Amino acid sequence: MATMMASSGVVARPAAFVGTQLPKVGVAARPSLAVVRAADRPIWLPGADVPEWLDGTIPGDFGYDPLKLGKDPETLKWYVQAELVHGRFAMMGLVGMLVPELLTNAGIGLPAKGTEWFNAGAAPMFAPTGVLFAMQFLLMGWAEIRRYQDFKNPGSVNVDPIFGGKLPDGNIPGYPGGIFDPFGFAKGDVDSLKLKEVKNGRLAMFATLGFYCQAVVTGKGPIACWTSHLADPWANNVWSIELAKVIK
Repeated sequence: MATMMASSGVVARPAAFVGTQLPKVGVAARPSLAVVRAADRPIWLPGADVPEWLDGTIPGDFGYDPLKLGKDPETLKWYVQAELVHGRFAMMGLVGMLVPELLTNAGIGLPAKGTEWFNAGAAPMFAPTGVLFAMQFLLMGWAEIRRYQDFKNPGSVNVDPIFGGKLPDGNIPGYPGGIFDPFGFAKGDVDSLKLKEVKNGRLAMFATLGFYCQAVVTGKGPIACWTSHLADPWANNVWSIELAKVIK
């Protein structure tokens, strides 16, 4: 029979699937998201999908951008600087909200003793309000313009045009160093300090928002609200205010 098959030109061949490996089917990666494991770096939710534009190099980057605000690289740079500046202002603002009220409660006399932070503008100042506004407009405007110039062209404003001072070469926007680092923190673990600053700045922004809501609803400062809550936690809390009653 084998002779007949050979003579007829029919040759037995092994089946194609015997001893062979199936071809691998490529799976295209999603264009806008890359999965990052919690073991690789801290993210806001372990196992969550992290946008590819948030690669962990930015201080405080935990892969959270549900609205895709930072998808454009240039826009992301601007948002990084905006968050940094707003966080710094919020931290300084919190000190201005808390310390005067705390000192007043401690019996330490101040020029605006007993004035809540939201009424500070009505307290007597060393100059008329219009003069103070003009001074702030000019000084802050000058500082913000130079900060914007440094953002657009890093290092372009390192030399002080008035006093001739010079900032260190190679600094990056938002971290000028030099006279802005009098304690020499940049000589240490600057990356961990950047992360701490961003975290505290975010916390300060949320706290400032809470102080605003407290002032609108209760008409009290943060220290007064805190002491009221400690005196009777079950009666003085977020659910006992009139706004919460409206929500419920």
